[in-house]
Amino acid sequence: MSRERIRKLIADGQAVLGIELGSTRIKAVLIDDNHNPIASGSHTWQNLYENGIWTYRLEDVWTGIQDSYRELCLEVAEKYDVEITNLKALGFSAMMHGYLPFDKNGSLLVPYRTWRNTITEKAASELTSLFDFNIPQRWCIAHLYQAILNEEPHVADIDFITTLAGYVHWQLSGEKVLGVGDASGVFPIDSNKNDYNSSMIEQFDELIAPKKYPWKLRNILPKVLTAGEKAGELTPEGAKKLDPTGKLRAGIPMAPPEGDAGTGMVATNSVAVRTGNVSAGTSIFAMIVLEKTLSRVYEEVDMVTTPSGKPVAMVHCNNCTSDIDEWARMLCGFAEALGQPCTFYQALDALFYKALDGDADCGGLVAYNYLSGEHNVGLEEGRPMFVRLPDAKFTFANFARAHLYAAIAT
Repeated sequence: MSRERIRKLIADGQAVLGIELGSTRIKAVLIDDNHNPIASGSHTWQNLYENGIWTYRLEDVWTGIQDSYRELCLEVAEKYDVEITNLKALGFSAMMHGYLPFDKNGSLLVPYRTWRNTITEKAASELTSLFDFNIPQRWCIAHLYQAILNEEPHVADIDFITTLAGYVHWQLSGEKVLGVGDASGVFPIDSNKNDYNSSMIEQFDELIAPKKYPWKLRNILPKVLTAGEKAGELTPEGAKKLDPTGKLRAGIPMAPPEGDAGTGMVATNSVAVRTGNVSAGTSIFAMIVLEKTLSRVYEEVDMVTTPSGKPVAMVHCNNCTSDIDEWARMLCGFAEALGQPCTFYQALDALFYKALDGDADCGGLVAYNYLSGEHNVGLEEGRPMFVRLPDAKFTFANFARAHLYAAIAT
């Protein structure tokens, strides 16, 4: 598409904007009417480990969204000499699962508990037995029930719980909704109805009935939508929150907010039955779109859905590249001390490409990349380690290969 045509497309408000809040970067991408990227912006951020909880601060969510959108607008102005004032559609995705409970005034009741936490083992185990359906530790319902088991006082004040994408969408549109893929990390989905499993909701309400909370589960969960359904519009307040300059108009149609698993399926064209993909980043997971739901519970296999509601088998691990990233930053510091500064990405390239020269057994070097706890191996807290015997072949190539293997071995 020519520069002039793209310029007119943007000026006419026919471009589509998607923003994803990933574990280490917030990405904003503008696409044309043929789904081709025409501009982008990003913001780097990191999770925090505070009081034994992996979290992000909500103020950092908005700083990152605004910064990535501002960077995108700067690229649009530089490349096409035009400003974004309107869009054909807008959508958000983010890290799935976790726990964001709000009271009736819209105030967050406890710090955001991300997918990375492994603090809900008892709740996940009990719910798995109750439902005869695998409930992973990172799911919203596991966090909610663990808070109930812990007798946390905030539970009685809950008016709404959601995911990170659901929170952002709610703040920008006023709509308490979720795409079915993201919702499948909140509570089990009935793929025949593309909605929460009603019998399991009844089971949960019966389970906690003695607590006499002033809410029923369905009333505090986001409404489930599938891909293509309208999920509200950007409100005037939301437009100002996304674009503090005030140039972006309200009224833009918004897509159902989705999780990062759903965006990975779409990006790799793995949404049809018998297709699958692997996502490797801060966490790592493999997904296969199934012809039907699993015949029984497999505790290592999570059941989620595509953005259109088809059942998906997922194996997810909390740890993948975080330890490699830490070593890359350390190596940057070493290079700087030698007077040869390098960027983070140059250090990663050096590690990945040099790993090709390492011995098949990594020379006897072993890395354990558990920066956080890992549910699949019963590890409650992170303990990253790098170990070797005295006679190991301690070369840079073997060091790099050992850490690359560790990321995939989780």
